[in-house]
Amino acid sequence: MQLIWIKYHLIALLAGILLDLIIGDPEHFPHPVRWMGRMIADYEERWNNGELTDEERFQRGRRMVISVILLTAVYSAVILAAGYYIHPVLGMCIEAVISAYMLAARSLSKESEMVRTALERGTLEDGRNAVARIVGRDTAELSEKGVIKAAVETVAENTSDGVIAPLLYLLAGGPVLGCIYKAVNTMDSMVGYKNEKYLWFGRAAARLDDAANYIPARITAVLIVISACILRGCSGRRAAVICRRDAGKSTSPNSGHPEAAVAGALGIELLGNASYHGIPVCKPTIGDPLRDIERKDISRANSLMFTAEGIAILPVIAALIFIM
Repeated sequence: MQLIWIKYHLIALLAGILLDLIIGDPEHFPHPVRWMGRMIADYEERWNNGELTDEERFQRGRRMVISVILLTAVYSAVILAAGYYIHPVLGMCIEAVISAYMLAARSLSKESEMVRTALERGTLEDGRNAVARIVGRDTAELSEKGVIKAAVETVAENTSDGVIAPLLYLLAGGPVLGCIYKAVNTMDSMVGYKNEKYLWFGRAAARLDDAANYIPARITAVLIVISACILRGCSGRRAAVICRRDAGKSTSPNSGHPEAAVAGALGIELLGNASYHGIPVCKPTIGDPLRDIERKDISRANSLMFTAEGIAILPVIAALIFIM
């Protein structure tokens, strides 16, 4: 009996991956992450205001994290259980759709390729506007190389945050755990900043996000290294060397791993100083500038991402074949 539920889960997960690759995130469709974002924004507006001590802000931020996780878990579990209660096929369909919503391979590729297209067919300002949709840094003063670098870094980081990490959590705990991971990731992206407003209120969210991504980021780096061994024009050996050498240079305990692997695979230099909300942030560079970064590197980074995802789902396919 237990094997049949595992089979349902694996079929739904693979269907969700295919849905993401084929359809992505339709812009005007209702999306769970948008609901999570509204919920987080509501908590932040109500709880992160007034004259508060640092400890009070931290405690309120921690309460927000607990509340968002509990509500996300309850809602996703109820929806999933109701579907399977009505009929296993309906349950698998719901699980597949939720799984697709938790993954972002197609949307990440689409948005980053829009940056390359904007630079090729439009102006530098068009490229800046396009990359501003997918990065948190200030883009108004970026050079063309800066725009390309920002896009490549986003693809590299989100190969973990938006593809491999949610895939691993979906595999381990189904849509409920996948939704919880995405809620944690969304909280960090909204309140996990080290500025006066969010330093204490967002600290619990940032710490939990770091913990949730610790293992997935390192698995992602390994998958990128393997992908670089497969793809033409990439170097798996260099990706491994740069990952070992430079992954710890990033200010993030996790994002440096996939970023360093991509930098090494492509033979380019990433990171460096940037500006966030008008505040300059000094960052060390990672990778060796064996050549200048170019527009095609955005597409190459996406190829590494899709190949890494493909390698990651091979064990899922093998397990499903074994069960069948």
